[in-house]
Amino acid sequence: MREITSMYMDELTEYVKEKGWPAFRAKQIFEWLHKKHVTDASEMTNISKEMREAISSDMCKAKYVTHQTSQQDGTSKFLLEMYDGQMIETVFMKYHHGNSICISSQAGCAMGCRFCASTIGGCIRNLTAGEMLCQIYTVLNILNEEVSNVVVMGTGEPLQNYDELIRFIRLISDKNGYDMSIRNITVSSCGIVPNIRRLADEGLGITFALSLHAPTDEKRKTLMPIAEKYRIDETLEATDYYFRQTGRRITIEYSLMGGINDSQEDAETLGRLLSGKGYHVNLIPVNSVDERDFVKSSSQIVAEFKKILEKYRINVTIRRGMGSDIDAACGQLRRKYGVLN
Repeated sequence: MREITSMYMDELTEYVKEKGWPAFRAKQIFEWLHKKHVTDASEMTNISKEMREAISSDMCKAKYVTHQTSQQDGTSKFLLEMYDGQMIETVFMKYHHGNSICISSQAGCAMGCRFCASTIGGCIRNLTAGEMLCQIYTVLNILNEEVSNVVVMGTGEPLQNYDELIRFIRLISDKNGYDMSIRNITVSSCGIVPNIRRLADEGLGITFALSLHAPTDEKRKTLMPIAEKYRIDETLEATDYYFRQTGRRITIEYSLMGGINDSQEDAETLGRLLSGKGYHVNLIPVNSVDERDFVKSSSQIVAEFKKILEKYRINVTIRRGMGSDIDAACGQLRRKYGVLN
């Protein structure tokens, strides 16, 4: 039986009927889970004690382990434990335009990007839609906050966990539940081409972000193993298809690493590659990771890189470093606790 936090309303209705309860109980339970984001059945006060006890074991739960809060900007990074002991990172960020939360889609990551701590140890398993939702609900309950934006940009490759990702998106945006605007949901991928096209055909209209990180196939292969399977041109053809199908502008994420991919030549090559396509480029000074040798580009180099891209009439922003005084990089807090299995 799928945990009830992952169930659509019709599935939950069938679950309720199988228990021998009236069908209207499904709507009550769904609202408790997704509108009031409770993670403990005992809080569902309008259903009987017997019902609460019966569904408790079928609810997704995330146990709070620890968190770090930045003294600079209030960013909070949480470590949560799933039912099988897997540790998951979730990040809550405050912006002037509203609160955002960054969630993980897998326990670990199999993509092997050489500048990222999340890939150390590989991917243990996919997360269910309920576990993705439970990250959000648990953190919001702890902080007594709400969020207006969700980014699936934490540990894991979302498009490797495609079916659960789609289920998560449909549940978090359900008008009977949390009712998050579909336009405020961003999914980031290193570029699994068939699933970019598949996502384009879902009719969801979420924001899609491609982790590119290099302007040529040769250089990208030294940083991201996915480049051995999908060339940049075919990856960008897939993102262009996504734009045509959804009308949603594509974000290109580009982590700047000192002496690796931040030269003027790199900027010129990237500018020529993306010019005229309407992309938004998000430059990300890389977070240093103990197990990796990559270092952050200087602010002067970042500014020059941005200026060169703008010469090609590309819309460019520099990501503001959130939580720079805590374990900010994806996978760092999880690694700190020695979580590899």
